[in-house]
Amino acid sequence: MRLLLAALLALACSAAAAQAYPAKPIHLVVAFPPGGPVDIAVRVVTPRLSELLGQPLVVENRAGAGGNLPTAQVAKAAPDGYTLLAHSASYAINPSLWTNPGYDAEKDFTAVAVIGAQPNVIVVNEAFPAKTLAELIDMARREPLAYASPSSGTTAHLTAENLFRLHAKVEILHVPFKGAGPAVAAVVSGQPPIASLGAAGPIAQIKAARLRALAVSSVQRIPALPDVPTLTELGYPIDDAVWIGLFSPAGTPREVLETLNGAVRKVMASPEVRERFVALGFEPQSAPLAETAQYVRREIAKWARVVQATGAKAE
Repeated sequence: MRLLLAALLALACSAAAAQAYPAKPIHLVVAFPPGGPVDIAVRVVTPRLSELLGQPLVVENRAGAGGNLPTAQVAKAAPDGYTLLAHSASYAINPSLWTNPGYDAEKDFTAVAVIGAQPNVIVVNEAFPAKTLAELIDMARREPLAYASPSSGTTAHLTAENLFRLHAKVEILHVPFKGAGPAVAAVVSGQPPIASLGAAGPIAQIKAARLRALAVSSVQRIPALPDVPTLTELGYPIDDAVWIGLFSPAGTPREVLETLNGAVRKVMASPEVRERFVALGFEPQSAPLAETAQYVRREIAKWARVVQATGAKAE
């Protein structure tokens, strides 16, 4: 009888512990420096998420090897829902781009949610002579040029390689930076004068007329930049997006994942959050766990094909 009571008590305690999640602050590791799309989106969402979950979300920006270093670190964290990863589409790209990214995108994590996506934007310094994408490509045929990206292997990098190398047949030197913030600052100063970036990073500088947007990599124009044509409009059928995903180490209990996914979906349904996302150039989104996992798997396969086609390499 005592053994039975002890077993029932242990079971009850285990169930109570599961129901109690989260019982302490949650650490959210952003795999990039401040100022980029992932950091910007996370900072919009986390205050509402903290309210719903009843615990603080402690955001920590880490960087290294195109996001690989912090991703590998979080992969080794306890799978208890208290250490999460915020990443971009680079999560799906890096396994094809790097010989050893330090993590297995399909085995080391469970996708909690994809909260939004946005196109990349080709921008130039306000003083740069090319006023249109056609003028920029014409210049590239006559003189050496260079463009910035947030890092090797980001969708911004691959969008530019796809555009310049594969479609326009011009060579423009790629200059990778350690995050979107430093890349935006460099282009504002004109060193280099061109960039391919997720829309949220440079949007304030575009609005302030320090940068000029030439094209976005979506099929349709985005509300945040209604006057900027799409690459498709300009004759380049490219539809690339920077998506923002939240991940938990593999082995995280299903009930914890469901709690996190449900809270994120409630936050993303908020009119205030959706309005903020649209203003920043994001398309807000969220889906149940199974659909999120399917989306990430498709992205891993898609970007493997793009990396092969462009010949892109980690730099």
